[in-house]
Amino acid sequence: MALRFLLLLFAVSLVAADEEPFVGVNIGTDLSDMPHPTQVVALLKAQQIRHVRLYDADQAMLIALAKTGIQVVITVPNEQLLAIGQSNASAANWVSRNVVAHYPATNITAICVGSEVLTALPNVAKVLVNAIKYIHSALVASNLDRQVKVSTPLSSSIILDSFPPSQAFFNRSLNSVLVPILDFLQSTDSYLMLNIYPYYDYMQSNGVIPLDYALFKPLPPNKEAVDSNTLLHYSNVFDAMVDAAYFAMAFLNYTNIPVVVTESGWPSKGAANEPDATIDNANNYNSNLIKHVFNKTGTPKHPGVAVSTYIYELYNEDTKSGPLSEKNWGLFDANGVPIYILHLTGSGAVLANDTSNRTFCVAKDGADPKMIQAALDWACGPGKVECSPLLQGQPCYEPDNVIAHANYAFDSYYNNMGKTPDACDFKGVATITTSDPSHGACVYPGSLGNKNGTFGNFTAPSMNSSSDSSAYNIHSSELRIRSLLMVSGFLILGVVLL
Repeated sequence: MALRFLLLLFAVSLVAADEEPFVGVNIGTDLSDMPHPTQVVALLKAQQIRHVRLYDADQAMLIALAKTGIQVVITVPNEQLLAIGQSNASAANWVSRNVVAHYPATNITAICVGSEVLTALPNVAKVLVNAIKYIHSALVASNLDRQVKVSTPLSSSIILDSFPPSQAFFNRSLNSVLVPILDFLQSTDSYLMLNIYPYYDYMQSNGVIPLDYALFKPLPPNKEAVDSNTLLHYSNVFDAMVDAAYFAMAFLNYTNIPVVVTESGWPSKGAANEPDATIDNANNYNSNLIKHVFNKTGTPKHPGVAVSTYIYELYNEDTKSGPLSEKNWGLFDANGVPIYILHLTGSGAVLANDTSNRTFCVAKDGADPKMIQAALDWACGPGKVECSPLLQGQPCYEPDNVIAHANYAFDSYYNNMGKTPDACDFKGVATITTSDPSHGACVYPGSLGNKNGTFGNFTAPSMNSSSDSSAYNIHSSELRIRSLLMVSGFLILGVVLL
């Protein structure tokens, strides 16, 4: 039972087999001071967000998104489903007004017909299939059915017995609606849309689901969950839930419908009874999710088939009803200021939401500590980095470990060399990030706005250089001894999820 709950929760997926994986955002509008559509689009451009989902088909937003190239998913609101599901003409008018009038200037790629209708509005479920088909028929009539997919976002709660994933199945009481929907998705080459919220599953599990599983924290192999039927290993709940959806479809003999996650995220603030709605947890969840998508690792059932995802959501919605956490799922506030800076090392520029456009050079996650140590020694020696802030009693001495010290030395060298990409390599153990590693009194060079470096036209030495290593700064020996000791500590103190 514990394992069943443990990997039940997490699926964040959106994949189209013929496209590169992507991360998009949902744009809710329950704000007391909702930014103007042109401001929204400006933020999207600044963050290089190329995929968005709207909860309606707001005309001003569709106009503002025109000629931006941003791929847009629009929605038939639930309150309009009865009319559209009972009238082909109403569906045709909706498509004419909200798609034909804007396409192709606005790059509309999909239509969500309602949202979580089967669980939120069961009385409307009887017209959902008709609404989907009528919308699609209107697209066919406009010769847009190949450009614009049609689907309906479903709650992951309709998947039962989701761990082990190979035993998952859809709530059978919904089959009379689900089977026609799956038939439609398969026949139109569309995808299954799922809304998945690991936060709620974690909160409701009463400690059965470890927080680290919910947040995508890495697990050692011996802590991975194993599907006893397939022997597939699961290191996170996300992959298990995505595969549960695939197995649930396969149970009904649908094996070629991709999974799309239209909503997933984590709140950054909550009330006293929501202790895990924190900035750190929200940052970890969304950062790890984004990296997982772009790493293209896929899931154990479908390795290499990345699961693209729409994050919930772009803005905090201060007028949203419900508990405090409901108002705090956003990546930005209404002024476009980041709620937190995502840890997106190695994930490209999308949603690198530090609006100051600063970059830093740090040790790469998972890099060999011995290689990092060698690079640190080089930076503080032949690399001519001023490493005195790393000495005991100086502002960057703590935390006293090789990773933290290498981060400071790498970033110093990177800034000295004018922030060129080649200056942040160190034989593959360093990477550029937008997350500021500064802490307390230890302010990294990248935080000081030093764009031109301090060495002017100084030519960067190569780590392959035969330069005499005796040119190290006077404190280099101390750093080497201390850092070597910390390497041992680093290797011993591996994080183990209990």
